[in-house]
Amino acid sequence: MNTLKRTLALVATLAMSATAFVSCGSDDSSSSSKAATTGAATEADTAASEAGSGEASSEAATSAAPSGQGNSTEYGEITLGKGGDKFTIVAWNEDDVPALIDLWAKNGGDKSKADFTAFGVGGGQASEKYDALFDAGNAPDVYFCEADWALKYINDDTKTAPLEALGFSDDNFRDAYPYTAEIGRATEGANAGKMVGASWQAAAGGFAYRTDLAEQYLGVKTPEEMQAKINSWDNFVAAATEVANASDKKVALADSVGGMWQVFAANRTTPWVSNGRVAFDASCETFAKYVKTLWDNGGVTHNGQWSDEWIPAGKDGSAMGYFVSTWGFGEGAFLGQASSESYGKWAVVQGPAPYFWGGTWIVVNPKTDNGEEAQSFIATATVNPETMRELALSKPEYVNNLTVMQTIVDKGECPNEWVTKNLGGQNYFAELHENAKAIDLKGLITPYDATIKNAFLDAVTKEYCDGGKSYEDTISKAMNDVLTAVPDLAK
Repeated sequence: MNTLKRTLALVATLAMSATAFVSCGSDDSSSSSKAATTGAATEADTAASEAGSGEASSEAATSAAPSGQGNSTEYGEITLGKGGDKFTIVAWNEDDVPALIDLWAKNGGDKSKADFTAFGVGGGQASEKYDALFDAGNAPDVYFCEADWALKYINDDTKTAPLEALGFSDDNFRDAYPYTAEIGRATEGANAGKMVGASWQAAAGGFAYRTDLAEQYLGVKTPEEMQAKINSWDNFVAAATEVANASDKKVALADSVGGMWQVFAANRTTPWVSNGRVAFDASCETFAKYVKTLWDNGGVTHNGQWSDEWIPAGKDGSAMGYFVSTWGFGEGAFLGQASSESYGKWAVVQGPAPYFWGGTWIVVNPKTDNGEEAQSFIATATVNPETMRELALSKPEYVNNLTVMQTIVDKGECPNEWVTKNLGGQNYFAELHENAKAIDLKGLITPYDATIKNAFLDAVTKEYCDGGKSYEDTISKAMNDVLTAVPDLAK
């Protein structure tokens, strides 16, 4: 491969092993906070159930659960090129790859061959950078794709090869959380139905909240009591309304409309696109009505995710809670920053429904000439249980392996001392483990998901909540935006 400029900067902060910590939450403190399986039999709940709450989530957890048999570590023949000079790796930032390269090198990889380039941009900007590399003939051996746009490359057999070309089979990923395999599987093109991308992480989410504010405004003293307050969308809206009324609209339970949408969108039961037509089902209107209620009564802030006001709302207490995924808890991550003025006064629960937010998939260039390095790198990060456990407890990372994570949770091992203390002794791995097992995206992934989700959120926020337009006008705006962005689709 053509050599890319080496910008390898080892920035991963290693956490101490769990045995050195003494403040882990007990199994009881996490396992008792189960997501609700029932809700009020209202019309809104019926529509919301289509988005995965209640008993549907429990059924999904059963049908979608990994086998628990353990990943096979036997690999087949590599049919891609071998013997290249440099093993080139590309990502949009340095958050993950340096730690993965170190792990690979520690377990037999040749670090001297690794040539890593980080573009220093947001994940959504990576695609343009990647395309420029391919156009210039400088395509890397392996590169990293984000959940929202991964299918652009996974479905393009000129830019990605199926993992079977590296000797992998489905048995190598038996313990991967199923939703990660669904996102990594091509839906069209020459590789349709085959796994093309593999992820080392599962990005399950939960709801983190200020315990002192929850006691003041909701009268709850434990995570179990808090989960009971928000264990369905109807209950969440009721609790947010209670907080807003009790605080004279000075405190919102939810950090943003975008945060709520992360959960709702991950629980759809029908795909956004079917037979080339865009579908906004009944759950979309249910979501819009929920957020409009909270937008008007003060139950959700008017801050956009990643806006200048979003993190400060947690610091000053005007936002009581945040929807947050596994990657968002650390000291430098968004919840870590938002909780910096109230450190130690937070807790996390499963929230109104299981969901994931984000995640990254490793894909391989079909023209690689470093097939052996690509295989061992991907195997170290996404298949081998020993190295995945090492990553889980050192980076730390909620890894994409049910058996590894179940063992860590059962042993009460602490993933991060700073986070554990911030959560009053809770082990966030244990809390999010139940949500991770319940996520089911089978048959729901399309190449247009990011475009449609963003268009709908933008229209609901600007037209419906802030602009006071009707839902019909709002959905018309969202549909027009989608069809403008993707003219091949129809309504």
